[in-house]
Amino acid sequence: MLKATGLVVTLLATAGLYGCGGANNVQPQYSGRGAHELRALPVERQYVVRTAQSMIGKPYRYGGNSPSRGFDCSGLVQYSHRVAGISVPRTSTQQHHRARAVALSNLQPGDLLFFRIQGKTGHVGIYLGEGRFVHAPSSGKSVEITTLDNSYWKPRLIGAGNYY
Repeated sequence: MLKATGLVVTLLATAGLYGCGGANNVQPQYSGRGAHELRALPVERQYVVRTAQSMIGKPYRYGGNSPSRGFDCSGLVQYSHRVAGISVPRTSTQQHHRARAVALSNLQPGDLLFFRIQGKTGHVGIYLGEGRFVHAPSSGKSVEITTLDNSYWKPRLIGAGNYY
């Protein structure tokens, strides 16, 4: 009887761990405005947007690229794409140079937004639709949503791209 009880406990614990899952099991709900727009997009874009949005509130950490360590801007982009099965470079400059360019007038949820900071591509965010994007802004802050008309980010926007 003891062996059977131990087996049941092991199975239940394993099932609980599996249910909490790793990165490949991330399926957060997109609750923002434009959810209907997101559902109409390819599944890879949905995963990138949903994953990034589920990281809201995670702390900024320079060099961070996981929920447990926190994120910098390019780490959030890399992680969100990795969950969707898409490999992207690690830094915002590399991400910008290797992405397929997208006209700002044709932005779709999941596209990347690149910003010039101190004369170079120094920041990246993930477009959510309706003028909003999610990003890991800077030390002391957390992953958040902001708008493209924000007085700090608007003049620094230099382009958009994607890896789809």
